[in-house]
Amino acid sequence: MQTLPVDNAALENREALVTELRTILPDECVIVDEGALRVYETDALTAYRQVPMLVVLPETTAQVATVLKLCRRMNIKVVPRGAGTSLSGGALPLADGIVLGLGKFNRILEVDFANRCVVAQSGVTNLAITEAVKHKGFYYAPDPSSQIVCTIGGNVSENSGGVHCLKYGLTTNNVMGIEMVTMEGEILRLGGKYLDPAGYDMLGIVTGSEGLLGVITEVTVRILQEPQTARAMLLGFPDNESAGECVAGIISAGIIPAGIEMMDEFAIKAAEDFVHAGYPVDCPALVLTELDGPEGEVTELIEQVRRIAESCRASFIRVSESEEERVRIWAGRKAAFPALGDISPDYYCMDGTIPRRELSHVLTRIREMSDKYGLKVANVFHAGDGNLHPLILFDANDPEELEKAEEFGADILRLCVEVGGVLSGEHGIGFEKKDLMPAMFNEQDLQQQQRIKCVFDPEGQLNPGKVFPVLHRCAELGKLHVHKGKIPFPDIPRF
Repeated sequence: MQTLPVDNAALENREALVTELRTILPDECVIVDEGALRVYETDALTAYRQVPMLVVLPETTAQVATVLKLCRRMNIKVVPRGAGTSLSGGALPLADGIVLGLGKFNRILEVDFANRCVVAQSGVTNLAITEAVKHKGFYYAPDPSSQIVCTIGGNVSENSGGVHCLKYGLTTNNVMGIEMVTMEGEILRLGGKYLDPAGYDMLGIVTGSEGLLGVITEVTVRILQEPQTARAMLLGFPDNESAGECVAGIISAGIIPAGIEMMDEFAIKAAEDFVHAGYPVDCPALVLTELDGPEGEVTELIEQVRRIAESCRASFIRVSESEEERVRIWAGRKAAFPALGDISPDYYCMDGTIPRRELSHVLTRIREMSDKYGLKVANVFHAGDGNLHPLILFDANDPEELEKAEEFGADILRLCVEVGGVLSGEHGIGFEKKDLMPAMFNEQDLQQQQRIKCVFDPEGQLNPGKVFPVLHRCAELGKLHVHKGKIPFPDIPRF
């Protein structure tokens, strides 16, 4: 795994940087104590740790802009951070850089039911948006398992998904506008409450950009009205192949559930012991699906899904009979990650996406890899869109096991690309997968992507060391950058 060289000049200027930062922010918002800095040394990808040089916690967009201007002038690297729930090392700190935490950006600024949207600061949690509108029968659709703690700004940065994204889309399908600050300290607004913004889709470029293009400070998201009826189904199968056949059968029948998830036997038992959701622990494979809409339509779709499941040798079928039961069924799925953490010292959560038709083949190959590496793996994933989340169980106290887990995970991701999939469905590339980018992109592809970074961050100071195995200097690619919110079009041919 490649790492960036440490800039000794930045370390030598640390005290001068602290002095200037304290003229911008209250003293308590500039963290310098090593013990306090260790709180930020990692994110949810716990295998890697690095104490940052400094941590700053701005409270306003203007403060963010001033901090970035200062860092640009002093040539200091900046790592934006939300709640630290990244599963790809996206917020991993740098020894010679600052962590810019958005934890104080925690207010919902506007709830606009007329335009069916919410304007929130980037540090607001995903679930808080739904909590703010549910009294009127609305909700925010993308729902990552970590929704109780992950932030909306982080969701935009990683283009997060969730169990209900099959029907209602990923973050990119539900974000209407953002406010962001460039490394030069310019405050930009992309999109807004209107549905069809003019010009290039800059919002689409920033969504999923993993903190490499700017610091997101505000997000406008679309909210949806709760369906009249929503019922969950638990479908148990004798093997993964039958479960995968059922998923394919549901989609090919023209049924688009709110979500379809799969769990293997290992994950089923762990989740049931942890949450007691009523999962059949004797089933080798479990499909969770939810149908929503008008009551009559849902009733008919349940019967159609039942027939498809029976034709695929389902050994267990259960339909929720109350809202409480529906929530409990999904609680088991959303608690699968912490449930597995309860039975293993560490786990390595992968995130690759494959064509649905390859589910059975890929799960078989993963099982073979598990035997090869001598490490157990639990499969929990968004079956409807082929987004896999194998969890490799290991003990990080054993360096050999950590190395084997990393090799195992890399093999899984290479397999995803081999069958026509991609390296990430929602967790991003971050630090974890950057060395695998050449498995999916050639050098020209990577250079084209880096040119976009040069547009926003010409000196490469924002979240360096992430996404790209080797970051070219912008001068090598032809420098072009956003200035005062505009791209200087005459420079475009330099690409």
